[in-house]
Amino acid sequence: MIKQIFSKLPRKSSKNAESREHGGGHTAPSTAYASASSRSNDLASGKSANLVSSFPATNPVQDVGKNHGSKANKGANTKLNGIPTSSYEPLPGFREVPNSEKQNLFVKKLNLCCFLFDFSDPTKHLKEKEIKRQTLLEIVDYVTSVNSKFTEIVIQEVIKMVSLNLFRTMSPQSRENKIVEGFDLEEEEPSMDPAWPHLQIVYEFFLRFVASPEMDAKLAKRYIDHSFILKLLDLFDSEDPREREYLKTILHRIYGKFMVHRPFIRKVINNIFYRFIFETEKHNGIAELLEILGSIINGFALPLKEEHKLFLIRALIPLHKPKCLAMYHQQLSYCITQFVEKDCKLADTVIRGLLKYWPVTNSSKEVMFLSELEEVLEATQLPEFQRCMVPLFRRIARCLNCPHFQVAERALFLWNNDHIENLIKENRKIILPIIFPALEKNARSHWNQAVHSLTLNVRKIFYDLDPDLLKECLVKFQEDELKENEVKARQEATWKRLEELAAKKAASNEAVLVSHKLPTGTASI
Repeated sequence: MIKQIFSKLPRKSSKNAESREHGGGHTAPSTAYASASSRSNDLASGKSANLVSSFPATNPVQDVGKNHGSKANKGANTKLNGIPTSSYEPLPGFREVPNSEKQNLFVKKLNLCCFLFDFSDPTKHLKEKEIKRQTLLEIVDYVTSVNSKFTEIVIQEVIKMVSLNLFRTMSPQSRENKIVEGFDLEEEEPSMDPAWPHLQIVYEFFLRFVASPEMDAKLAKRYIDHSFILKLLDLFDSEDPREREYLKTILHRIYGKFMVHRPFIRKVINNIFYRFIFETEKHNGIAELLEILGSIINGFALPLKEEHKLFLIRALIPLHKPKCLAMYHQQLSYCITQFVEKDCKLADTVIRGLLKYWPVTNSSKEVMFLSELEEVLEATQLPEFQRCMVPLFRRIARCLNCPHFQVAERALFLWNNDHIENLIKENRKIILPIIFPALEKNARSHWNQAVHSLTLNVRKIFYDLDPDLLKECLVKFQEDELKENEVKARQEATWKRLEELAAKKAASNEAVLVSHKLPTGTASI
């Protein structure tokens, strides 16, 4: 008897040590995930009793809403370590029990699904993985067909199960190594989570649970709280595009159903953007977050709040800065255009923001900017256009002269848009003198035939509209060109004289003294 008592003591002390190691029962999600992996490795040790009985349906997890993946994970850790594979058995189906017992059975099935398996070895625990997969499918069907309100205990257990399965530490190691080794991340195949066969069904279950009319938002907001939402948003950095797609849909549902959480969700997304723009320039879920925001912006009431305008200025416009803009530009452009369509007075702010972050050496990025600029200009009214047209068309003139034909061609395509063409026509006396030198140089010497033809078409538009203005611009261009040639000739003559003097003094190693003053414009040479 005494020997039996003493044989149990080390087992208890090891649990207490584990509790102290994890901070007295408050375990981080990453620790819970690691503990789950150790549990799956210890399945054959046979230290514990029945799995199902270790999750009583009548005991709710305390403070699940405040400590997702901590106390819930701790409970799972202490009860599931070392469970023999023979004890992980399927529960009866919902059709096999009376209606009064279905919710209790639902909770038991949820607890059965709290067990995490190691998917790094596809040959381990095949039977148990299949049992969990089938159980997950059963609870998905139950949530879809249930016709009674979910109780608070059920909501607690749902959040516990979802937290244990989804909230895990993303491993950035492989990504960091690729960056160091010089891999192009845009061309690299995304890494797929090996646990996706279970994760997908958990996501589908949670999506249907959040969307279910039987889920009371007033009750659920205690458990789908700020802590839960923060962990959910952290998952957007997953490299698996299938996971990000589910997260996008779920977060959008939560935003629509839990009005109390809307400001917090926008704030956290802001912080993700700030860190991405100004610190890391690495995040996998920017496109999905922008897609959610596009729908949110579309629902903003007028007049726009100052908070929303600051979000445009401080987050959305600076998102044009990172090198990986191509990965999310379509969604970003939609968000920007939504703001301009909501409040046309923001067009000047947006256009000047684009000019601030305009790429200088990246031609493909410049083409994206021109495409977005066309969408913004299409929603721009005359007063806002007039405020920014001078710096805008100075930039467009540089694009017209770009040796990269796609940039020049995309800039010339702006005249194919009727609204933009009308804005230009109404302000031709200011715009044409700015862009005429670029048009003339293209017409004379651009190497690409398509750019050359489009340039002549644009010139013809101005000629048909105001031939006198075009002639004035041509005369001024010729005068400027003549002055430029004279300056260039003087510079060449000066350099030739310097070279002759240097050649005469080279033999004697004497310093070269210039007797005449250098012409204006050569001081910086």
